Amino acid sequence: MSETQSEPPVWSPLDFQREHLLNNLVLVVSLLFWLRILLYAVIQDAPRAKYGAVFLAGGILVYVIKELHDLDGAKRLERVGLWLCGLVGVAVPSYVWLNYEVLETTRVGYALDHEYLIGGLFALVILYLTYRAFGAAFAAVMILAVLYAHYGNLITGLLGHGGIGVEQIINVLTMEFDGFFGSITQVVAVKVALFLLYAGLMRGYGAFELIMRLSFQTAKYLRSGVAQSAVTSSLIVGSINGAQTANAAMTGSFTIPLMKESGMRSESAGGIEAVASSGGQIMPPVMGAAAFVMASLIPGIGYVDVLVAGIIPALVFYISVAVGVHYMAIKQLPDSGIDIESRIGDIPEGYHPAIEAIRFGVPFAVLLYTLGIAQWTVLTSALYTCVAMIATGAGVPLILSLVRSDVGFAETGWEALTNTVSGFKFGAVSIAPIVIIIAAVNGIVDLLNATGLPGKLSLAMVSVAGGVLLFTVILAMAVCLVLGLGMPTVAAYTIVALLIAPTLTGEFGIDPLAAHFFVLYAAILSGITPPIAIAVVVTTGIAESNFWKTALEALKLGLPLFILPFTFVYNPEIVTDGFSLATAGSGLVVLLGAIAITHGLNCAPRPFGIPSPIGYGARAVYVALGIFAMVWPTLMPRLGAVVVALVLMALQTVVPREATVDTVAQGD
Repeated sequence: MSETQSEPPVWSPLDFQREHLLNNLVLVVSLLFWLRILLYAVIQDAPRAKYGAVFLAGGILVYVIKELHDLDGAKRLERVGLWLCGLVGVAVPSYVWLNYEVLETTRVGYALDHEYLIGGLFALVILYLTYRAFGAAFAAVMILAVLYAHYGNLITGLLGHGGIGVEQIINVLTMEFDGFFGSITQVVAVKVALFLLYAGLMRGYGAFELIMRLSFQTAKYLRSGVAQSAVTSSLIVGSINGAQTANAAMTGSFTIPLMKESGMRSESAGGIEAVASSGGQIMPPVMGAAAFVMASLIPGIGYVDVLVAGIIPALVFYISVAVGVHYMAIKQLPDSGIDIESRIGDIPEGYHPAIEAIRFGVPFAVLLYTLGIAQWTVLTSALYTCVAMIATGAGVPLILSLVRSDVGFAETGWEALTNTVSGFKFGAVSIAPIVIIIAAVNGIVDLLNATGLPGKLSLAMVSVAGGVLLFTVILAMAVCLVLGLGMPTVAAYTIVALLIAPTLTGEFGIDPLAAHFFVLYAAILSGITPPIAIAVVVTTGIAESNFWKTALEALKLGLPLFILPFTFVYNPEIVTDGFSLATAGSGLVVLLGAIAITHGLNCAPRPFGIPSPIGYGARAVYVALGIFAMVWPTLMPRLGAVVVALVLMALQTVVPREATVDTVAQGD
């Protein structure tokens, strides 16, 4: 490489001026975007389908302008292309908005010539922006879906169909209120969007820094506390932000360097953060926004039902991960810790735990009360939560400035305003790519529904599996891992819920809630499953580690999580019986089984006082007992497996240390 090529690009004054203008434009468009969403939440002035069109236009515009802001000034052709995408991305939804009554009631099943033209351009824009935001893999899925819909008449056998014309494909995707403007886009617009604003406001007011600070405090009291900080912070942050990649980037930028500095290998640090970030998406009450979509897809199931059902599996997930992280950390971290205070910085002036608890605890309490107790609508609950977040996030510092002589009211007010605006901007930038991929997923699903593929896929899966439930769910798990493709949680869950869940409920009579939790967990795990493993890609970049070694560490830590979805099928009481004794007992057995698997895979020098490591044969026994305890459909044999595993662990504590070392030499 020449010296000229290795030098960074030279920025002219015009480049800096353009960047400044685009940054301000992102801010203005973000504020207008949220203003429209808040207006709809207050007065609900349009049918949901019509509102979905303007919501999609806003998301596209925010994304395009943010990409223009981040783009190298020398890429003029790409810049022109993005401006054209922004123009088409706003113009076509605006056309749909203005002609809503005609398109929805009169002109159904066909479109005018110019509508086919602008609809085709809009489909190309969605395809390109999806490729830009989420890579070639998912863009290829979109293309394959269109090709399958058009050329289905050339396919023989069960998956063949009569074929759909190009004009009809465009009509389904763009000019009818299915496709890109369909039901899932509408659910995200109405039920999910304001939770991303809530997450943005939390970040603007410093909540995520507070979460990281509190997480790091565990390092003072637990040897593996540095690594546990990744688990704790990802648990809280990931539940709200709706995308495992964003979670991995946000928390990983703090936790991964900290783990590496404390003595952990780069691959282990990246693997821990990837698994923890993926798991944040299944923690109630928000569950990465998938909870609201699940409630809308399952007849007779409300949000509170999903919330209650998700608590015990999420606890199993995180406790088993925390145990695995302890095992991994104890093998690598030195006895002497690192200076945590120097890593997390000085405590901000005026900081007090009680004050921070009020600022961020009150809005969360509002969320829990309005959704879980008062059972208001999701839209209203989210609106009140955002209002409470602004009131406490900006209001508490202002009140403190009035009673403290060392802090100016005007200065505090300006800072509160800046933080609020920053929160609005961050929320818009976070939701924009999710809006785009949700539109793409909605288009794919509705197009495939028009071909009859979900029913055919169900028959094909049952046929390939020979009608055996075990083989069917294994095949379904594999399909979910592939279809997940590292997408945001709500998008990944939507596509597998509509394509795979009907097979489990229709052919085998599995409870709908259990079937949907199965596909949700399976789709999320695609984020740590090679070769795509998008969460691992992000953490590998931060950790500067080898991708495959990092993915192996993530799989070793997350193996119990790949077994957990099968628990929902064979022991559905864990998600269907509410807070019953059967649910608690089954959940405890599942947790102990997961810990047995973790113990077998990640034995460390005397974790929890147990001498180890142990030979491969003994490890296999622990793994087998753990899988049996998690999946076997009757309780007593599962209890027996747990008892055997606990007895074996107890025996390890009395085996002479020399014998353990001999076992290691023979087994390893």
